[in-house]
Amino acid sequence: MLFCRWCHNLLLLERQQDSYRFVCRTCPFYYQVEGKMERKLFGLQKKQEADVLGGDKQWELADQTDAMCPRCSHQRAYFFQMQTRSADEPMSTFYRCVECGHQWKEN
Repeated sequence: MLFCRWCHNLLLLERQQDSYRFVCRTCPFYYQVEGKMERKLFGLQKKQEADVLGGDKQWELADQTDAMCPRCSHQRAYFFQMQTRSADEPMSTFYRCVECGHQWKEN
């Protein structure tokens, strides 16, 4: 990653006819690439996701309703409602298929 010498923003790689250059989106600065470019990959690991819906224990106490699963077309699903947006917006309904366990959300 390269940063602009003038405004310190991240430079973007731009391809020209037969060469490359790094350009700034906010000012006229650019850096012409000379020679061979090397790409380095960083060994970033994905963070473990926290289950904010309560995990499998949340579904043990959930009620059932008639709702068609978009994956297997089964007609029954567990559901619960949660306020995920501002108070003046409707609650979000979360579903989990009784048959295949697929989860989906309706606003």
